[in-house]
Amino acid sequence: MKNIAFLKFFFIILNILSAVNPVFCQEDQQNLVQQNRKYGFTVGGGFGVLNGQALELVYSVPGETNGEFLSELIWEMKPVLYAGINADFGLTDILSGPGFFSSLAIKAGIPGKTGIMEDRDWMSVENDALTHFSSHENKTNALIWIDLYVGASIPIKFLYIKPFISGSWMHFDFTAKNGYYKYAKENPEGSGKYEPIKDAQNISLSGDVISYQQDWLLLAAGFSIGTNILSPFSFDLSFQISPLTYCAAADNHLRTGVFYKDFSSFGLFIEPKVSFSLDLEKIKFSLDTSYRYISKTEGEAYYSLDNKKFYPIPNKAGAELSVMNLQFTVKVKL
Repeated sequence: MKNIAFLKFFFIILNILSAVNPVFCQEDQQNLVQQNRKYGFTVGGGFGVLNGQALELVYSVPGETNGEFLSELIWEMKPVLYAGINADFGLTDILSGPGFFSSLAIKAGIPGKTGIMEDRDWMSVENDALTHFSSHENKTNALIWIDLYVGASIPIKFLYIKPFISGSWMHFDFTAKNGYYKYAKENPEGSGKYEPIKDAQNISLSGDVISYQQDWLLLAAGFSIGTNILSPFSFDLSFQISPLTYCAAADNHLRTGVFYKDFSSFGLFIEPKVSFSLDLEKIKFSLDTSYRYISKTEGEAYYSLDNKKFYPIPNKAGAELSVMNLQFTVKVKL
């Protein structure tokens, strides 16, 4: 009887263990997932090159001239070399489960000659022919570029999707010097009528002519999609877009002593980006290429003769930006 009772007790214990064992297994799996979903920091630095241009625009008042623009200045950045630092926070294994991430990137340009600046005016009231043109050496005195990204990471099999929001501040400082100008002669038959500019002579200039600064503030939403299935190599493609653009600009005509300030907004901002990475145990190497484009913004313009008291002008002002960016970065995992 004792043996029979012992056997019954033994089978009862086995039944209990078999009933709770799946729970134990499930908890173990959850713990394992939590262990794999660890977050970590990476910090690093690198260098890169920008190639593109910044535009300064003045729109014509309806009925003033026949063209869309009264003036257009193109400030080249061909190229601008820069150094950069990065700090990232996110999952150590992005495919281990859903998570969140943040990233901060700062670029500082190296001053130097970066191509030319061209200034065009369309002052004619009878046609849209060019009436004023000048070309000068362009120097980029300063470039500061800060990007902040915050978003989520969502794994889907061997891929991940990362929706995000971003904020960006950019500062550019240029000086145009030397070069030449040619102005079409105004037709004596009537004000606002000009002879062809091709008949005008080139007049040489030396020294500083114009200085120009742009400060951009951008807010955008975007997403990226990538994979590290070919580990240790990974690939990421991202895109962001927004109409939330703002530019504060200052233009100093050094020869005439006239100062202009422009405040424009709501141009279309887009940026596609491709990233390749080699992810080792403690170090990550990245090569990124992107194209940042901001179309014509529009806003108020003011002028001053002493850089103290400014007066509004009837013309709307605008700004554009178009740059290719290539950057190499080395990051250390903390």
